[in-house]
Amino acid sequence: MCVTIYKESPRKWLVRSRFAASGRGAIRRTPETLTVQESHYQSLPISVSPTTNEFAKLRQSMVDSQLRARGICDERVLEAMLFVPREEFVPEVLQADAYGDWPQPIGAGQTISQPYTVAYMAQAAQLRGEEKVLEVGTGSGYGAAVLSVLVAEVHTIERLPALAHRACELLKKLDFGNVHVHIGDGSLGLPHEAPFDAIIVTAAGKCLPSAYVDQLTDGGRIVIPIGQQKSSQHLYRIYRKRGEVIADDLGRFAFVPLIGDQGWESP
Repeated sequence: MCVTIYKESPRKWLVRSRFAASGRGAIRRTPETLTVQESHYQSLPISVSPTTNEFAKLRQSMVDSQLRARGICDERVLEAMLFVPREEFVPEVLQADAYGDWPQPIGAGQTISQPYTVAYMAQAAQLRGEEKVLEVGTGSGYGAAVLSVLVAEVHTIERLPALAHRACELLKKLDFGNVHVHIGDGSLGLPHEAPFDAIIVTAAGKCLPSAYVDQLTDGGRIVIPIGQQKSSQHLYRIYRKRGEVIADDLGRFAFVPLIGDQGWESP
């Protein structure tokens, strides 16, 4: 149920599936959908408090020193990172460090990725604004919030119910109304909502799940870390175009493992 990636040139890889696009490795269960109330996400209500201005300054500093200075040049991505209040998505005791250049724990052995990683993956997906996107690995909901500013519709799937419910409530509270949260095995994608223009996977697979290729539109992109070691992987941007699937190697990253039928076994 995996797709094999073959080297074609130093930075380009040819991807060949051992399975037909009809999608072997069928879903054995239907993911549960959590509804975020419809609203206009542009009017984000951030509660006024003595720290609001300070968080805004930290957000601006993060964009300037961690993102723009390190090669994030998509202005829409930079604006989205400046817009979304990251402090809302980390535990209260860690809010003072919300804009640090490192991941933060969010419970259940999971983390919120460092800001640079979130921005890098969003930029790699080459989003224009009208897309329907699948995010695999909701976690805190921060990545989905950033994507919601960049695209028309976001579906995000999380295997851990507690995290999914918490993220759903927070996204609703912050008025990100174009995000739909689902509970299920993210390694299988979300076939009943497919096809997707982009799929962004925030956990590392040992290979490329065939489900993602099957659920991608022609011209769509998958951004996913892949590696045989759980501690270190390479990030790939995978295109599907006129029946051919090509991958760019974007370099080395470290992510938590993708757990599921087409990922790693649960520890």
